Amino acid sequence: MPYDPEKYLYDALEASRTILGFVKGKTYSDYRSDKLLRSAVERQLIIIGEALNRLSKVAPDTATRINSYRKIIGFRNMAVHGYDIVEDETVWGIVESHLPALNRELDIFLNETRK
Repeated sequence: MPYDPEKYLYDALEASRTILGFVKGKTYSDYRSDKLLRSAVERQLIIIGEALNRLSKVAPDTATRINSYRKIIGFRNMAVHGYDIVEDETVWGIVESHLPALNRELDIFLNETRK
């Protein structure tokens, strides 16, 4: 069965939307004090990174169009293998500063693949 770039874009977009739903109305202080929220956000970021990693293997031309896709994959690797060095401030910064733009990009690219 061939791997479908659309699936990986969809998985990354759904994980991004899920994070945005998790943190809606939350502050950094809320995030730091809620272990469940931190775990949930980190898990979804790992899914985004893994989906983009797989996308880069089956559709590199699409993956390279995603801003900072290599950094996203790198963060996934660090979160999985360096779990003890993941900093709350870094994760929150990603969610606040980068995730909305990534969400928009993924939505655009997913719609393009469906045409």
